[in-house]
Amino acid sequence: MTETAAIELRGVNKSFGAVHANKDIDLLVKKGTIHGIIGENGAGKSTLMSILYGFYQADSGSIHVDGVEVKISDSRQAIGLGIGMVHQHFMLVESFTVLENVILGAEGGARLADGTQRAREELYRLEQDYELKVDPDAIVGELAVGLQQRVEILKALFRGAEILILDEPTGVLTPSEADHLFKILNVLKDQGKTVLLITHKLREIMAITDEVSVMRRGEMVATRKTADTSMSELAELMVGRSVLLEVEKTPAQPKQTVLDVQNLRVTDSRGVRVVKDVSLQVKAGEIVGIAGVSGNGQSELLETLAGIRKADHGIITLAGNTLDLTKVSPDPAEIRGMGLGHVPEDRHRMGLINSFSEYENAILGYHQSEQYSNGWLLDRSAIKQEARDAIEKYDIRPPNPDLKTANFSGGNQQKIVLAREIERDPEVLLVGQPTRGVDIGAIEFIHKRLIELRDQGKGILLVSVELDEIRSLADRIIVMFDGAIVGEREPGADETELGLLMAGVEGERA
Repeated sequence: MTETAAIELRGVNKSFGAVHANKDIDLLVKKGTIHGIIGENGAGKSTLMSILYGFYQADSGSIHVDGVEVKISDSRQAIGLGIGMVHQHFMLVESFTVLENVILGAEGGARLADGTQRAREELYRLEQDYELKVDPDAIVGELAVGLQQRVEILKALFRGAEILILDEPTGVLTPSEADHLFKILNVLKDQGKTVLLITHKLREIMAITDEVSVMRRGEMVATRKTADTSMSELAELMVGRSVLLEVEKTPAQPKQTVLDVQNLRVTDSRGVRVVKDVSLQVKAGEIVGIAGVSGNGQSELLETLAGIRKADHGIITLAGNTLDLTKVSPDPAEIRGMGLGHVPEDRHRMGLINSFSEYENAILGYHQSEQYSNGWLLDRSAIKQEARDAIEKYDIRPPNPDLKTANFSGGNQQKIVLAREIERDPEVLLVGQPTRGVDIGAIEFIHKRLIELRDQGKGILLVSVELDEIRSLADRIIVMFDGAIVGEREPGADETELGLLMAGVEGERA
């Protein structure tokens, strides 16, 4: 054990039944550094961090903090050892204020008012020291996601964390929020804190970490100084084979218009106009990408086109069928019947029922089709056979149609949704955030499938907050800001110009 090690794991093993999630893991994290841990979904990253934070106990092996072997049986012990964790899905009470969330569980004794005042003063100090400014009296549920994440970091620091674990911290952040997070992490490092960053985004690893460890199928396969490695090497270590980081495609051959949207207006439940007179066209054989910072109307646009959300005004023509949305509100089944497929942005909220098996999710929305019926009952043998075929074609792991969907990794859940929609042979496919929370091997697969679909003559409308993804896949880029289309550019457009448009800077200034 070296003097500079904040954490060392030796021979850590953890199994869940027959699944060996962590296999003889050795890991050394130096004090005052940002150490990345990467790997595909299901590689064992989160399990390992949960052992370090006390959510799970290792079956064997040892944990050393500051050179001392320790036993961590719960998160309270981890906190006592100076370990804090910011989870991918925040652990906050949305109806509480920032201050109430920060002190929850550490209120400071019987005299709550005195403890609250001391906590307010400490919170102010932490905000100043670490550039984590947020209104202590703001209601957490009313804060932007990036600010909620700051609250989680403040919670950990308030409890004395010297080692901070962040699990997929940018999965819910806009690009600008992610940039600000990286500034905060560098400030934490400069103040002597140790940061463990769990992610599958290689650009983040290269931009922010000092060292990076790679996990694959439960094993630690390599540790590199970030300055001495590359994205291509890390990708190959993660997947176990060479990975194509750039999207290979021939120029599009667009044909007839398959989706035409005219003057679409949508108001949300708060009475706020979220889509403002949007008009666009998608042709057969092209991918039209919609770029924009999250929350600028892209989600509502896709949901309206899919029949999930009601429009105030607008006309859509889909594969020759014209609908005046001012007069009619088609439901999703009717829209699907016209040849539209929809991969929703949030696979858990809209795309899947996690308690259902894989084969049941594989036909959601299409379950009334005659091919699945056996009289009044579902023909489960036919459904399972089709699910097995899709599992093989889309390399869904594990290859078990009876397994509950909750037990698949994020990337494989996304493949289940994609397989369901693409295999219906839609004329138009709406795709929202196709690779959100998906590892690099699955990203490569998904991108290839979308290009193949385009080359088969289908029209694709793609929404992604990942500008690199939009520029790689799209044949035309539409930029949305504040619910309106503010520009259209070619994929080769300057990234700065696109960024300005995304920020609402129009015309000559962009």
